[in-house]
Amino acid sequence: MDIQAYLGLSQKVTCSFHSRALHFLKPAKTSRNTLVQHDVAYIMLHGPNGLGIGEFAPIRGLSKDTIEMLPALVEDWNKSDQKWNWPIWQMRSSAFAFALETALLHHNGNFLKPFQPIPINGLVWMNELETMFDEALLKINAGFDCIKLKVGAHRFEDEIELLHRIRKHAPPHQITLRLDANGAFSPSDALDKLKALAAFDIHSIEQPIRAGQIEQMAEICANSPIPIGLDEELIGIHSLEAKNVLLSSIRPHYVILKPTLHGGLQGSDEWIQVASLLGIGWWATSALESNVGLHAIAQWLQQISYQGHQGLGTGSLYSNNIPAPMRVENGMLLWDANQQWQFDFLN
Repeated sequence: MDIQAYLGLSQKVTCSFHSRALHFLKPAKTSRNTLVQHDVAYIMLHGPNGLGIGEFAPIRGLSKDTIEMLPALVEDWNKSDQKWNWPIWQMRSSAFAFALETALLHHNGNFLKPFQPIPINGLVWMNELETMFDEALLKINAGFDCIKLKVGAHRFEDEIELLHRIRKHAPPHQITLRLDANGAFSPSDALDKLKALAAFDIHSIEQPIRAGQIEQMAEICANSPIPIGLDEELIGIHSLEAKNVLLSSIRPHYVILKPTLHGGLQGSDEWIQVASLLGIGWWATSALESNVGLHAIAQWLQQISYQGHQGLGTGSLYSNNIPAPMRVENGMLLWDANQQWQFDFLN
């Protein structure tokens, strides 16, 4: 999506922001860390046609960006004569590029545009194994036919037993299983673990080893019985040439695109362009944004040709989310015309 062409940008808009701490309903655990709060900010673009609101939501410890970077970014935006030079903002901050895109889309009226139902995976966070089992069954009973589980923090044999129990209730012809290791496996034992996991008819596993181990990841992708998806591996890669080099070198089966982390919407479009030329699949997911960022990704997906389940179920994680005309029902993210946006910080 060429944001400048899509929105017909020509007018001067100034930027301000409002900070917010999003509180998780329950701790969000991965093999890497545990989150109880997510510090984000809502940027506001003020122009002749009104107000646009976007979300700046870097993930501490994972993003190249931090929440502390935002005041300087906003100041530089307001001073710059080259506002629409998108590569500059992508290079400086992926999260800010996405926030700007979100705000500009809002400024153009996209907050009021319905979107078609989007199939999503039900996300089971890392937790005690019994709790993860119960959560998986709750997702299945709620109508999800694709479940994604975080793995890698427990003893591997116990996680195998968890998958065995889930598969007894959710056979492959009924439920698709995705896994996300968040880099928890070591290169020396990853293939052995993947071979053991393959017995459960796994759709894919994200980032089995930590990012930056290009040769080892390429070997795993070439030999894994389970399709491999790249996620953290894509962070900080901005040019088309660098994207092509990375994907050509590793040859994953999928890339999992998070606009906040992967260069905004336009940067994600470029990942799709490169991946498609190499025969690599993809899907999009939110990266712990509130409903503002989630809605922007949903609207973006309406403009491109996507397939399969997307990872857009994270809007229900927070006790103080921004109310929005969206809901999740029977494994689908839906537009809900009976609900309205409520931006309390504008009052």
